[in-house]
Amino acid sequence: MTRMNATTRLAWRVEGMDCASCVTKVTRAVERLPGVGDVEVNLMAERLSLSLAPGATTPEAVVKQVAALGYTATTLAPAAASDRQVSGQHHAGHDHDAAPAPHGHGHDHDDPADAERAWWATSKAKLVWLLGGLVLGAYALSLALPERLTYPLFLAATLIALVPFGRRAWALARAGTPFSIETLMVTAAAGATVIGAAEEAAVVVLLFAVGELLENVAAGRARAGIRALADLMPRVALRLRADGSTEQLPADRLAVGDLVLVRPGDRVPCDGTIEDGTSALDESAVTGESIPVSRGPGEVVVAGSINADGALRVCVTRAASDNTIARIIRMVEDATASRAPTQRFIERFSEWWTPGAMIVSALVILVPPFLLGWDWGTSLYRGLAVLLIACPCALVISVPAAMASGLSAGARRGLLVKGGAALEAIGAARTVAFDKTGTLTEGRPRVTDILPAPGQTEQQVLELAAAVEQGSAHPLAKAILAEAEARGLALPVATDLAAIPGKAVTAAIGGRLIGVGSPRHAREAGAQLGDLDKELARLETEGKTVAVLLADSTMLGLIALRDEPRADAREGIAALSALGVRPVMLTGDNRRTGEAIAVSLGLDVKAELLPDDKLREIGRLMEGGPVVMVGDGINDAPALAAASVGVAMGGGTDVALETADAAVLKDRVTGVAELVSLSRATMANVKQNVAVAVGLKGVFLVTTLIGLTGLWPAILADTGATVLVTLNALRLLGWRPRA
Repeated sequence: MTRMNATTRLAWRVEGMDCASCVTKVTRAVERLPGVGDVEVNLMAERLSLSLAPGATTPEAVVKQVAALGYTATTLAPAAASDRQVSGQHHAGHDHDAAPAPHGHGHDHDDPADAERAWWATSKAKLVWLLGGLVLGAYALSLALPERLTYPLFLAATLIALVPFGRRAWALARAGTPFSIETLMVTAAAGATVIGAAEEAAVVVLLFAVGELLENVAAGRARAGIRALADLMPRVALRLRADGSTEQLPADRLAVGDLVLVRPGDRVPCDGTIEDGTSALDESAVTGESIPVSRGPGEVVVAGSINADGALRVCVTRAASDNTIARIIRMVEDATASRAPTQRFIERFSEWWTPGAMIVSALVILVPPFLLGWDWGTSLYRGLAVLLIACPCALVISVPAAMASGLSAGARRGLLVKGGAALEAIGAARTVAFDKTGTLTEGRPRVTDILPAPGQTEQQVLELAAAVEQGSAHPLAKAILAEAEARGLALPVATDLAAIPGKAVTAAIGGRLIGVGSPRHAREAGAQLGDLDKELARLETEGKTVAVLLADSTMLGLIALRDEPRADAREGIAALSALGVRPVMLTGDNRRTGEAIAVSLGLDVKAELLPDDKLREIGRLMEGGPVVMVGDGINDAPALAAASVGVAMGGGTDVALETADAAVLKDRVTGVAELVSLSRATMANVKQNVAVAVGLKGVFLVTTLIGLTGLWPAILADTGATVLVTLNALRLLGWRPRA
């Protein structure tokens, strides 16, 4: 057995993490334990998972190591502990690993009990109130008392803060992060007290504590957004007994196959299929679609939607841990752990930023007395201020804060994106390629014409075609089967069913090889269409898809089907064009049908493409820049994988949620343009944040070196920038697509 097979995957909930560097702190600490590998820490989910080799380190040792850092680790149940990686291809350079946080940015962490407290009652808030009281009290007394009596109060405030901050700086250094913000702040504050600037040192530590508190509030706001998704699920459900009576039980105890009663006004407690009843369902909380949709027997309902008017009997199809709401929550949590390229650059930059800043600070202290004639007190004071300006808080939080807000804003409107890398790439797309069936069209084609060859009847053609199509999940096959069922036809026995990808399906019926395929396949098989060739051209010009029925190489008839474009398809294409993105349709359908649909919607088309042809076309389009591929997530997996970003259309299906990099839950073409707009709004927010973080530091660096500002404005440059970028990022939570 290999080492990989011998390891055990375990997971814990880690309480107290509230900043990006918490991930680094926990990751580095547990990675040092023998036998530990594949460490993943998710900040938003407060979750640590790792692989543990037998006989090396015990789970209790992991808990102890985490506790030594000031956190509380609680073992998760096996079901929750299992990896929740998002399946599918890795597009746009995104990953699903937990993101190692930026270096040089450590913070205090809440008491685990703080999770249930209001922000003003947390341990961080209490430290702020204590320090604020001491500093304000000292300033008030300084107005009436001599400095020698009030100076000790400023010194006391500084020392009270330096004890926990110093302890944390030491813990971070032992955990592998010697150049943390605590190190910078403690060094600067201690140096200030040494040179007799305790008043400014006290303000420095107070502003630092306020900055930590604000970051804690921001983390709480982000987690509250995820909790709001969980609150969409009702606490109880009405399960139907065999005798028709109901029993009330917790919704998370429903099992697959249970029947539940959903009364008017109730939230649907599960993913399921309607067994009986018809009603309008408000799915806006899940898909972002504001208009209630009518659902009846046999149709799918999603957990969290609201039943508007009629009573429904619903059969549970997914357990509570795997319903749509649960999977959306997991996607948002995992997405916040996936880093965008911009964020990765900032993280790499920050690795050199802090030690470089300490070197610059040392040069400011040591060089000017010799070259510029500064006295040692001035050079020391200004060098300490440079240390504080170099704190990387605002810079390293600028990208993840904006990404988390953008991802949450999208999820609230039915736009799911699997991480910052995909979110960043969508807005940079030059081309959006659409599949036709089920993406630009409704995906519910119907038979419009049946044209038998001489010697055949409509009934015979439909019977044979439906027999061959049995078992196929393709929309065209379903349409042919539905037409046969509507006419009450008895289908002949078909054996040896097979498929020729992108061309035809075949079966043996009555000793003959019967095939249903494209006109292109019929011609390649040497079939002669005869007088029906003109009819074929006419049907295709009308935008209909034509299937040819063959017996061996003899044409038996034509079946025409029409799949109507989605109601918002033209609007969605126009919205993309207005954003400067070129829309193009890639379809396996015939050229005339593809062109008819494309002209009506206003986009370019590449038709008669086999799956391999679509891959080559995606590659060609990518030569001109990033390409987003939009498909139904079933037949388009290769193209979705090949594109820069794959977007799946499909209201909450497994494929839509798991195959591609993003999913448009509300199943509207306009959702693709909304994804592009969301991406661009997020990246604009990121650029604003970086500009604020770097700009403020640059201004205060100049004013400090020329002596206009001192220590407390220096820390304000970082704390103030942190507040500004956090508030700016939170603006994205209110993002709404333009009409």
